[in-house]
Amino acid sequence: MIERLHVQGVRHHSPACARLVAERIERLRPAAVLIEGPADFNDRLGELALEHELPVAIYSYASADLAVRRSWTPLCDYSPEWIALSEGRRVGADVRFIDFPAWHQSFEGVENRYSDAERRYAEAAERLCRAFSVDNTDALWDHLVEIAEPDGLAERLDEYFDLVRGESDASESDTAREAYMAQWIRAALAETDGPVLVVCGGFHAPALRRLAESGPAEAPEVPLPAEGTETGGFLVPYSFRRLDSFAGYQSGMPSPEYYQRLWEDGPDAAAGGLVERITARLRRKGLHVSTSDLIGARSLTDGLARLRGHSRPGRTDLLDGLASALISDDLEQPLPWTRRGTLTAGTHPVVVEMTAALTGERVGRLHPETPAPPLVADAEAEIERLGLDRDGTLTLDLTKPKDLARSRVLHCLRLLKIPGVRRGAGPNAGADVTAEEQWSLQPHEDRLPSLIEAGALGATLGDAAQTVLEQRADSDGALDVLAAILFDAALCGRARLTDRLGQAVESAVADSGDVAAVGRALAVALALWRHDHLFGTAGSDLYTAVVSSGCDRILWLVEGFHAPPGPADLGRLAALCALRDAVRHAPGLAPPPQSVTRAADRIALDPQAPPDLRGGALGLAWALGAPADAAAAADGASGPDQLGDWLAGLFSLAREEVIAEEEGVIGAVDDLVADLTDAEFFIALPAMRQAFAMFPPRERGLIAQRVVELRGGGDARDLTARLHVDPLTVAASMALESRVEDVLARENLLFPVPTSRAES
Repeated sequence: MIERLHVQGVRHHSPACARLVAERIERLRPAAVLIEGPADFNDRLGELALEHELPVAIYSYASADLAVRRSWTPLCDYSPEWIALSEGRRVGADVRFIDFPAWHQSFEGVENRYSDAERRYAEAAERLCRAFSVDNTDALWDHLVEIAEPDGLAERLDEYFDLVRGESDASESDTAREAYMAQWIRAALAETDGPVLVVCGGFHAPALRRLAESGPAEAPEVPLPAEGTETGGFLVPYSFRRLDSFAGYQSGMPSPEYYQRLWEDGPDAAAGGLVERITARLRRKGLHVSTSDLIGARSLTDGLARLRGHSRPGRTDLLDGLASALISDDLEQPLPWTRRGTLTAGTHPVVVEMTAALTGERVGRLHPETPAPPLVADAEAEIERLGLDRDGTLTLDLTKPKDLARSRVLHCLRLLKIPGVRRGAGPNAGADVTAEEQWSLQPHEDRLPSLIEAGALGATLGDAAQTVLEQRADSDGALDVLAAILFDAALCGRARLTDRLGQAVESAVADSGDVAAVGRALAVALALWRHDHLFGTAGSDLYTAVVSSGCDRILWLVEGFHAPPGPADLGRLAALCALRDAVRHAPGLAPPPQSVTRAADRIALDPQAPPDLRGGALGLAWALGAPADAAAAADGASGPDQLGDWLAGLFSLAREEVIAEEEGVIGAVDDLVADLTDAEFFIALPAMRQAFAMFPPRERGLIAQRVVELRGGGDARDLTARLHVDPLTVAASMALESRVEDVLARENLLFPVPTSRAES
């Protein structure tokens, strides 16, 4: 029985191996063709028989609670597994996949089933590379297989795989997979009298020949997932870009466009066609390529091929010849085809374009009758219904029901990372909420694959987006993250999600010692509570607990907070602003204004509180209706090193009040500045400049006019005119002049300078 078994080890995505598989099927006319692939897809092999444009992939997923594992089994024209499927069907063989499903524990951490495992036989491969004087296993494979003469290829492959497997230790997952595949092989041999051809990764071939000799002959059951785990799989369009190892895929072969041409036209035509392709791409990018460059590249390529013992140029011969002819600069990075991995920063532009040309732009296309997850139909129906299948900019008015519905769909697509959808502007998670959104939409070749792959998250756009939000909340319970999720849930129209999130945010607020983070969470919840009509999130009570607990926590954290003077903490001031807005706009949820102003008064007069917090507390009380106390202002702003930070706090909380009053605080601050010496003024200037920058130009002009009026009148425009020199540079120059005058006065070379700005 074992004499009827033919095990063909292959390298995934190898044109030479694909030709060999086709030849063996034609010659053997096997009764069964068994292929390394997901056995749980056997009942749906008819989907692979539809007229697709390759590359495509079998996308598999397993979800348990919020965790989702994904895996791809890519197939292109020159994949040996695809040839085994198509040619096996053509000759009437019983075609089956015989490997574990992708969700099986043997594939833990594996995203791409057809990835060659160089790590398992690195030592043997490195020794072979040294023996044949090549840089890596890709160049070694081309030398031994792809551009070598086809005579004796099957024997060479057997020797190669016997060598690398003979010196390697199979992992437990490899052993389990091979035992499972061997059961399928023995069952096929028992069920039929004809030849049985097995097409598998070359690493497994020696073990499968041995394991097929003895053991039970019953066909194994397809394993079932663990209880509570949902599994599924669909075909997805794939692309050469996703298939290329230079883009990060752990495939057997890089440069898929090169191997596509090698498959279709042979080595000589492939090399010539790709020289033209690379040249055209470089010229489109504005990189000069002359006829003499191409002649030189051809000569170098042919010379390298002969030097390396190749009867026709291979991929690395072509690339090395072009690089030598076209690049005269010193290279910061090694040429990418001398190693395995993605392109790195600093790669020469010519090299980038060369590798891109060999990657290709080919994108697969599924037959229209190919089944898809429910999410695809739901998304496409919503996109068509709302007129979102367009190319260009879209402006939405969220007060209009149709635009609100569009916005929700687009936010769901954004959360699912569907390409071709990008928001330029719109509501953010702060207190100032706009009703207008700007979106950029464009068709994208990866939209359908992305939707199919997102089908593991839910049957509708809303459900899938909600799963993404729940995953994010489950993986990171930080208060800032939860607050952002709360806002995203509202933007997507998933108000019910905020029931659970609201409780999580409330709990995180109670545990947080970061007043800035609490302030950001409060701003989000308050915006959602205030603008319920805008977001359409019925049931504003969802945010009530967050608003209430956020206000209490901010007051608790800032009252009694003591710290040495330092730069103004804008996050802390933003938290006070959120508290102010909550007291103004959410009566009944926030503490009464009177209790907040009393607490603010205590903070404003606390000498151990940092100056920005004292100024902010005074501004908070003022903004909530308490009268401004100029004397308190003077006490709070004592010291030139504290004045600017104190003003930053005051202006953050009570900017409108400062502008609206006639004199008051402005007059008090003017008196303080007038009493500063030059040295003190230079100390205070940087922080004061930052504080006054909080006012827009028009309001700065009003303040300047009032200062001028306090000084006897005049035109304030000169004070606010834009300088051509940085103000800090001017201040530094004035400080230097002051020090020079002090030295001259000390030496009796100049009249003494005034001791204060008031005397001057």
